[in-house]
Amino acid sequence: MAIHRQAPRPVTGSAELQALDRRHVWHPYGAMPAATPALAVERAEGVHLTLADGRRVIDAMSSWWCACHGHRHPHIQAAVAAQLERMPHVMFGGLTHEPAVRLAERLVALAPDGLEHVFFADSGSVSVEVAIKMALQAGRTGTSSPPTRLLALRGGYHGDTFGAMALCDPVGGMHHLYADVLPRHLFATRPPPGFAAAVDPAWVAELERLLERHATELAAVVVEPVVQGAGGMWFWSPAYLPVLRELCDRHGVLLVLDEIATGFGRTGALFAADHAGVTPDIMCVGKALTGGTMTLAAALCTPAVAQAITAGEGGALMHGPTFMANPLACAAALASTDLLLDGSWEGRVAQVERGLREGLEPARAVDGVADVRVLGAIGVVQLDGPVDVPAATAAALAEGVWLRPFRDLVYTMPPFVSAPGEVAAIARAVVAAARASAAA
Repeated sequence: MAIHRQAPRPVTGSAELQALDRRHVWHPYGAMPAATPALAVERAEGVHLTLADGRRVIDAMSSWWCACHGHRHPHIQAAVAAQLERMPHVMFGGLTHEPAVRLAERLVALAPDGLEHVFFADSGSVSVEVAIKMALQAGRTGTSSPPTRLLALRGGYHGDTFGAMALCDPVGGMHHLYADVLPRHLFATRPPPGFAAAVDPAWVAELERLLERHATELAAVVVEPVVQGAGGMWFWSPAYLPVLRELCDRHGVLLVLDEIATGFGRTGALFAADHAGVTPDIMCVGKALTGGTMTLAAALCTPAVAQAITAGEGGALMHGPTFMANPLACAAALASTDLLLDGSWEGRVAQVERGLREGLEPARAVDGVADVRVLGAIGVVQLDGPVDVPAATAAALAEGVWLRPFRDLVYTMPPFVSAPGEVAAIARAVVAAARASAAA
């Protein structure tokens, strides 16, 4: 039987584009159709987005934290274009290619000492899935009662796939709707807030009790180091990382650090683990890995983890994405990390941090603001109730800035290349958004 399909016709303008989007496209964390129309973007360059209606706004979110060098960086674009001429994709099962090999070598050189092996994945969530499999498979070797559970922190967020969702906060997290079908892991209270806070002995004692009671059933402790991202932009002291490392070693449990949001300079160190000089057994990276050009992530592990998996049942890590180590994405990641290797990111992140500290200070006087905090290229204004997202978004756009508030947070993660004037504009927009939300 013949199948008759209507050929798509040209879209005649931004209004029609938005109407088609509303009719057919399901956006993240949204209803279908969406309650409010999505803004159409026609072009992205540097720190700016050009909207279909002609407005030019600063992307103060680095497009969900990945475009750390800004959009369409010429060095990254040239690398992707050159790779496109050679080989857009090839399967990674039984084959290899130079961009993947060079990127693995680069990541090992950049990562905390001792992480020697790299498994490429399609996205941050998938890299967490890989890390979970690594931990569980490594735990199966040499024991008749392998561990089947993980320990994570309250308030955490690790992704939207099922294994990753099971590590997110089971009560206050955005995935509580699936709680009755997800694996039941253990959760510890997150460390008390404050990047410079001293270690709280009571928190350490609580974690130690959990590990002593459940060590035989635990394969790993999984945490977002120093900054919990989508779970609430919670900053905690790197002084807890050596404590975690020591307790995991003492109880024979692996330590997994989810650096998807914090990696590649966002907190002021190349990796959040570097604030404390700690090496995890497994580390996940993603988001800024390609500078926001393409999707790519990776899970790195120590030789001990790799050897345990190889010596265990099956003799292999049981995972293999179709687009694993895509050459275009690997080329983009090599170019993005080239830009980090020149060292200029450190001064730029420090400059962004200074600008955010100064620019967000007025938010403390805004009614309804509960806290203001800044770390590296992350600025957060926390309200004492939910953000009125439409009002906050409109206020930010009026200042020429794109923000994406959520829950009780108006926050920004600017591109590292943001100039002082652009950082000041971002800060004004955050304050205006908080004020508009409080007044709504």
